[in-house]
Amino acid sequence: MMKLLVAVDGSEPARHAIDATARLARELGSAEVLLLNVRDNPIYYGELPAFDAESVERAMAAAQQDLLAAAVAQAHEAGLQQVSALAAEGLAAQQIARTATEKKVDQIVMGTHGRNPLGGLLLGSVAQRVVHLATLPVLLVK
Repeated sequence: MMKLLVAVDGSEPARHAIDATARLARELGSAEVLLLNVRDNPIYYGELPAFDAESVERAMAAAQQDLLAAAVAQAHEAGLQQVSALAAEGLAAQQIARTATEKKVDQIVMGTHGRNPLGGLLLGSVAQRVVHLATLPVLLVK
């Protein structure tokens, strides 16, 4: 059985990636799917009392769990059966590539915002960095 990691961020391209994964799973007969959301480390300007920092951290973690719950629900609605979710924190591209290796997935699936090549070059792109860092196939979905 093929094991797929789908990077999700709540965006329309990420939702397309879940749907594409469901189509791929049907073609394969079945697939084990890991939905991964990576949130940035919070950036604080100035000093915050410890209780404020903890409140921000709790709110960010709760929002991340809500995003993953919605992604799992969409995956089930799309027909995916074996779905798990994982929350991570840090730089998205590095975490996606690292998690794919650690979890021994066969392929990464992720949405791309479809910027033109020059925009991607100037702005940078998580998808481009994942393709560069990953040691396994990456399927980009528009």
